Amino acid sequence: MGIVNVTPDSFSDGGLHDRPSAAIEHGRRLLAEGAHIVDVGGESSRPGAAAVAEEVELARVLPVVEALAIDGRVSIDTAKPGVARAAVDAGATLLNDITASLAPVAAELGVGWVAMHMLGEPRTMQDDPRYDDVVDDVTAHLVTRATAAREAGVDEVWIDPGIGFGKTAAHNWALLAAVPRLVATGFPVVVGTSRKAFLGALLGAADGGSEPATTDDRLEGSVATAVRAAADGAAMLRVHDVAATVAALRAVAA
Repeated sequence: MGIVNVTPDSFSDGGLHDRPSAAIEHGRRLLAEGAHIVDVGGESSRPGAAAVAEEVELARVLPVVEALAIDGRVSIDTAKPGVARAAVDAGATLLNDITASLAPVAAELGVGWVAMHMLGEPRTMQDDPRYDDVVDDVTAHLVTRATAAREAGVDEVWIDPGIGFGKTAAHNWALLAAVPRLVATGFPVVVGTSRKAFLGALLGAADGGSEPATTDDRLEGSVATAVRAAADGAAMLRVHDVAATVAALRAVAA
């Protein structure tokens, strides 16, 4: 799953593709590099991000979804039912849902649904995330939501542990180590580690510095964790760097 952020404020590539023409060009490039799905989002969900009005989000994503749906499969990264419905009308066939609340919409529209775990909301999720046991808590939450979605009539249901969404670095590493347990639930698993802050901290320390590696200097950690997740059974990887990830996966497969 290649990431297409049509936003001015996403944590890694905000502003790079915030015009529809630039986002469409970027999405086509990701498909050409080997992405099976492009994930179009018009509202940043980075830590501390503020919500945007529905009409703003619609104006950002609809031209991009409509254009990219001609070339490949498109998912819509949104928490708003109205945006989800409009994006499906424009050609999207998967709802990538950080709130794990849009299963009724997916059932109504007859499309796939990704249930992601998030503690709180983007604006506050990293303030002080706490769990009794992060793997137990996240797994139980996702299985409950995914099972309810299946019972509601959603045929294609994915689960995503929500790396970086209301989690400390220790929580993120624990969830990555627990990918086989998530896979054992029977629901296909999505993992998204690409360029996230916990990798920046690790890579910055590996370089001998006191500051985290910048978002454009996290490729090694992003690819390594993606390959490990795939080896552990993850069925979809949400990434910025499609070409490098595809090449690494092919090398491991060979």
